[in-house]
Amino acid sequence: MTSKFARFTTALAFILSLAAMAQTSSAAANPAPSNAPAAAPADTPSATSATGVTRIGIINMQQAILASNEGRRDFEALSKKFEPKQTELKGQNDEVDNLKKQLNTQGDKLNEGARANLVKTIEDKQKSLQRSYEDAQSDFQTQQNEILNRVGSKMMDVLDKYAKQNGYALVLDVSNQNSPVLWAGASTDLTKAIVDQYNTVSGVPAPPASSKPATGMTRPSGAKPAPKSPAAGTAPKQ
Repeated sequence: MTSKFARFTTALAFILSLAAMAQTSSAAANPAPSNAPAAAPADTPSATSATGVTRIGIINMQQAILASNEGRRDFEALSKKFEPKQTELKGQNDEVDNLKKQLNTQGDKLNEGARANLVKTIEDKQKSLQRSYEDAQSDFQTQQNEILNRVGSKMMDVLDKYAKQNGYALVLDVSNQNSPVLWAGASTDLTKAIVDQYNTVSGVPAPPASSKPATGMTRPSGAKPAPKSPAAGTAPKQ
């Protein structure tokens, strides 16, 4: 029974391969009729390139936002806005560090009550530092996301027009670490092209060459990492 079934499947596969070859030969011998629809004009948005091949591109949307003149300007302004808070956190952190050093060097010389009070002071100031850092980090992330969404929404319009004009059927965002893209050739990366196009449309001049890159909140050594907002650091979803 098994042998008959094996012979049957082999024969079926052979027949199917012959049918496929016949269809290929027929298609080659019978070109499309002359009344077939004409190709779209060059200026008509299309999902294929001039060669008729479907075009697929990738873009690092977050990188594009940060690299644009408007994004750089606004993130540098945000970093500067939080500099006083960063200085305040550093002062709190230094105070905690000094108290810890005092406990380490003088702890065995203090009576039980004085040592307990010093330990309690350190704990209270440590908690205050942690709360201050988490509040500042949350505020920074909120304003950072506002910039990402505002600039990103306008950049999506630029990307939409660019993709249609250049015949792209699909553009994938590789900003997220969970992006399904495992590999892509350099020619598929539209990031720089979209940044250049966006800078032209926005009209925002490039920041001075001497300007410092935008930086986020620096975590004090005495504070634990703040819980990260799910939306923080992500490109806008359309």
